Amino acid sequence: MTSNAETPEEYIAQLPDDRKEPITKLHTLIKKHMPKGLEAGMGYGMLAYYVPKSIYPKGYHCKPFPPLPFINLASQKNFIALYHSGIYAKKQLYDWFVSEYPKHCRYKLDMGKSCVRFKKMDDIPYKLIEELMGKMSVEEWITIYENALKTN
Repeated sequence: MTSNAETPEEYIAQLPDDRKEPITKLHTLIKKHMPKGLEAGMGYGMLAYYVPKSIYPKGYHCKPFPPLPFINLASQKNFIALYHSGIYAKKQLYDWFVSEYPKHCRYKLDMGKSCVRFKKMDDIPYKLIEELMGKMSVEEWITIYENALKTN
């Protein structure tokens, strides 16, 4: 579910009560531990953590006017979604995350290409997400992103 909120605070304020606490906790954790150089804001109707144009002026190739996305966080109908482009783009990071997940959660990993779905609000692996934030730098993300563009 996308939102028309213009700020993260407005986004969180519009959430159902059962989602406010986990989204706030995740948002705070991500901002505290995200790679140096990222900025937090809104993007695609979700909480967004992106490479600002001051670091990567080219922006996102599909729509060059917004900054380069890296991580998004959203409250969807039946789950909280964490979108991490590095998990999708770097197999070693994906493998690490998949192998670590069972050590941090009681429930089976529910994951798409870059989307991790949390259906149980009381079993979100905050410590694992904190570790994930330190696994890829902005510079590495830009390099991976640009290399992917060259092959397409």
